[in-house]
Amino acid sequence: MPMMEAAKKIKATANDTENTAARDVELTFYSPQAKKVCIAGDFNNWNTKSMPLKRDRNGVWRIKLRLPRGRHEYKYFVDGEWDQNVPGGECVQNAFGTKNCVMNIQ
Repeated sequence: MPMMEAAKKIKATANDTENTAARDVELTFYSPQAKKVCIAGDFNNWNTKSMPLKRDRNGVWRIKLRLPRGRHEYKYFVDGEWDQNVPGGECVQNAFGTKNCVMNIQ
């Protein structure tokens, strides 16, 4: 897949109204050209189909998740291919020689 021309970003926000073991998180991914975007990570056993994002009219894909506190690795699956280019986000090397995004839920 050719490199996406549009900038990509993530936004994770935690809902701090309750002191629970899980938090509500919203992830966003900017890609107006994409036809389908899903998220896969340690929180869904890296399933590339179980968590599709929804696109708004501005090309921003969104998903709201309830995740347990702690560190989570994930990637976006865009039009059938892994995407790892998330500027400004924390990333770590994985066992496959690519990078996973990281989010820490407090």
